[in-house]
Amino acid sequence: MNKKELSRLKRHRRIRLKMQGSKDKPRLVIKRSLNNLSAQVIDDTDNKILFSFSTANKEFKQKAANAGNIKAAGIFGEVFSKMAKEKGITKIIFDRAGYLYHGRVKEFAEHLRKGGLEF
Repeated sequence: MNKKELSRLKRHRRIRLKMQGSKDKPRLVIKRSLNNLSAQVIDDTDNKILFSFSTANKEFKQKAANAGNIKAAGIFGEVFSKMAKEKGITKIIFDRAGYLYHGRVKEFAEHLRKGGLEF
């Protein structure tokens, strides 16, 4: 692991000590790679993943050809917020997993807010 990834993991550990998802306000954690984004909604009290979605899924691939750019992150945020509302989730705790709030992570979060999720 390189120094950049170790720094991100340290930040994530530090952030995770302060946030705890529950049934009424679950934690949404994002995972970023070079080509894709994925997100999971987690209930930490029961240690359950309520649902997850990725830009690598077939449903998303039909909406955006390239999944590793800012535009795709915005579309992913809209799709994810719609799916969360269908599951009955309106309030979340946004866990950026140590990634800086910049670029694709920021675009994803802004489109989640536009989609109606509160955090």
